[in-house]
Amino acid sequence: MQQTQPKLLQRLSDAIRARNYSYRTEQAYIMWVKQYIRFHNITHPEDMTETHVIAFLNHLTINKNVAPNTQNQALNALNFLYTHVLFQPLDKLQGIARSKKQQKLPVVLTHDEVKRLFRELESPYWILTGLMYGSGLRLMEALRLRVKDLDFNYRAIIVRNGKGGKDRVVTLPDELISPLKTQLANTQLLHKKDLADGHGRVEMPYALERKWPNSNVDFEWQYVTPSLSRSHNPRTGEIGRHHVHEQSMQRRFKAAVIAAGIKKHATCHSLRHSFATHLLEGGADIRTVQEQLGHADVRTTQIYTHVLKRGGRAVKSPLSQILGTEFISGK
Repeated sequence: MQQTQPKLLQRLSDAIRARNYSYRTEQAYIMWVKQYIRFHNITHPEDMTETHVIAFLNHLTINKNVAPNTQNQALNALNFLYTHVLFQPLDKLQGIARSKKQQKLPVVLTHDEVKRLFRELESPYWILTGLMYGSGLRLMEALRLRVKDLDFNYRAIIVRNGKGGKDRVVTLPDELISPLKTQLANTQLLHKKDLADGHGRVEMPYALERKWPNSNVDFEWQYVTPSLSRSHNPRTGEIGRHHVHEQSMQRRFKAAVIAAGIKKHATCHSLRHSFATHLLEGGADIRTVQEQLGHADVRTTQIYTHVLKRGGRAVKSPLSQILGTEFISGK
């Protein structure tokens, strides 16, 4: 009997997983391919060409007014589809109306605002907030931390597979050591209960589960801030305990911002912005801040020099050298 070829979206999922892309990327790529097909009246991508791709991308920019990063993600999804699933690489994508990128200054909290924010949070959200502000982690980097990524002896955190697939080592603040040890003790109790109930398996990166059988039940591989409830792995169907969901953290953070009386449009990422800005305010070298943040280009880090309290890239005005404090007060 002749076997039928898997449906397009299943082939897309298989190709994404074969290259060890994250589940979030898989979801995003599938979503863009669905939108692309619907935009062209449910036409199969095999029957469409570069012209159809350009029309869809221009629609996103002109009619939907999407951000540059959103358009780029849609382009990456379609490029992946045609290259790795349909084996028809897109060679001539000319005439794409690009979204104009407007540089916006990041929202930065003051030291006092950060203090007020911490008062409105409890564990594990307090811990996650401390990791984002105290070590400059992105939200998903903080959520995906595993027990083995914490090095208390060297006061270090190993961020694995960060943005761009890069690993880096960042500072572990002394103030977080005791709270983190308490959190790990609670995590271990939860893990022991899961094991007793016949669960306790955690999702492993890449092919490590095949390389090290049963390592998915080891405590060192568990997430530092596990979810309170078990869930099904969307890829394997196994029941396990994932980390705290990002939306849960985002909702709790938003509530804390309101409760703390902070009027700025602050998000979890504002903590990372505040980390960088406050380091520079304290005299840290911009290259050091770049390494802590994991920026590939120092120009990305330099945006924080624009939000320092003194403004104007911290340039000292010559007026103070001519007039002086005494002259102004005498007036």
